[in-house]
Amino acid sequence: MTVTGSGVRHRFPMSLFVFSSGDLIADRRADYAQALATADDIPAAIDLMQQALQLVPGWAAGWFRLAEWQEASGDAAAARASWRRVLEIDPADRLGAGLRLDLARAVPVAEAMPAAFVETLFDQYAARFEASLVDQLGYQGPAQIVEALLLAGRSRFDRVLDLGCGTGLMGQAIRPHAGWLEGYDISARMLAQARAKGVYDLLDKRDLSRLELGGARFDLILAADVFIYVGALEQIVGWAAASLSPGGVLAFTLEELPEGEGDLRLRPSRRYAHAEGYVARLLDQAGFAAPRFSRATLRMDAGQPVAGLSVLAVRAATPLRRETDGEEMASA
Repeated sequence: MTVTGSGVRHRFPMSLFVFSSGDLIADRRADYAQALATADDIPAAIDLMQQALQLVPGWAAGWFRLAEWQEASGDAAAARASWRRVLEIDPADRLGAGLRLDLARAVPVAEAMPAAFVETLFDQYAARFEASLVDQLGYQGPAQIVEALLLAGRSRFDRVLDLGCGTGLMGQAIRPHAGWLEGYDISARMLAQARAKGVYDLLDKRDLSRLELGGARFDLILAADVFIYVGALEQIVGWAAASLSPGGVLAFTLEELPEGEGDLRLRPSRRYAHAEGYVARLLDQAGFAAPRFSRATLRMDAGQPVAGLSVLAVRAATPLRRETDGEEMASA
């Protein structure tokens, strides 16, 4: 939902309010406050939400919505205080208040997303994920990865792992080229959507920030539009290097951060962009041979194309032992 305040357009997603306050009167006031915000009366919405929070001071979603309206009204200090209150109530940060606090800085510094936020986001998004991403935003990540693999002469893989498999869009695209296909995702509801497609041999609920090394080795590891929710890539790239067979391929997409703007940056969309140079250094340190970077539009966002990178990297058959090679990075 988009409303206008102080000459600026603001988005206030209704999904945050699937969590009731538990108090009928407070919920009713919050509903009225939402209606006022939709009618562009942000000050009245703030006042009414503050009344609701006096009744239920431990309602994290209410404080988060209040912070959004306070930010929209230009009261950045009050918004920061409200987001801090969200974190006090919910340290796991299912609503991503820590990211909003970081975005309020002149230069965001957070290098990772709270796992609970990512899980909550995609559990809520699962039912409408494909209609939104594919039909409305023109998402092309899986097709771009498969095209890059075919152009590189790689058309068949015995064991494939789809990291952050979501509803299975990447799985559908790679299935004709895969012998065994596994998928990992943090969201149980996204996994349910993927399971219904019937293209995976195994699906498992995993937090990609906490992957452990196992005995299995893969010929191809995929991550389509996944690392934008990871942030710093040292650990996941190291894990992938240690989990690939020699000569195996790591293929993924990224939102591109222009060189000179740092290694990675949290954007207002609450997704990360990564610089090509940063990714190239990590891949080299982890024992991957010369990676291939291709530029393409990943999807549309707010009517604008999102510039992205499609990356293929082959694990060297006999990788050099470096101080920060793949296995050491993965166990760090």
